Amino acid sequence: MNMNEQGDRQSADSPSGDGDTEPLPTQETREGKAPPRSYALMDPKSKRIYLEFYKDTYKPDGAVLSRKLKELIAIGASMALNCPNCLDGHIKKALKDGATREEISEVIQVALGVAAAAVVDRSDMAGYRLGLNYEDLPSAFDGEA
Repeated sequence: MNMNEQGDRQSADSPSGDGDTEPLPTQETREGKAPPRSYALMDPKSKRIYLEFYKDTYKPDGAVLSRKLKELIAIGASMALNCPNCLDGHIKKALKDGATREEISEVIQVALGVAAAAVVDRSDMAGYRLGLNYEDLPSAFDGEA
């Protein structure tokens, strides 16, 4: 696959589905090798620390939460933190660990609810800082009888 075909595939497969996402360059498109990992620019010590931390997060020893539940949580966190590659990976892992479409859908609903609440919270804070309430704002219907 050449660079343009790879870019077209990545763009069409963008998380939004609208194809307008600029494809990220990968080693595959540059050198015919595997895509780089998120930690490609990290020094070896930091990379080792990160990978050990990540691995420990999913260890079953003494874990109260199942791997599936951890992956479902990670789906919601990936959505909240706007990490499309994280989201893709955690959806794949959740499915591998036995998650159903209903469970994944419910996680998306919860994330949507939290995101909507964050928008309301931000607008409340702006209103407070500006000393405004809904009734204080001009209406498109002001002056109509």
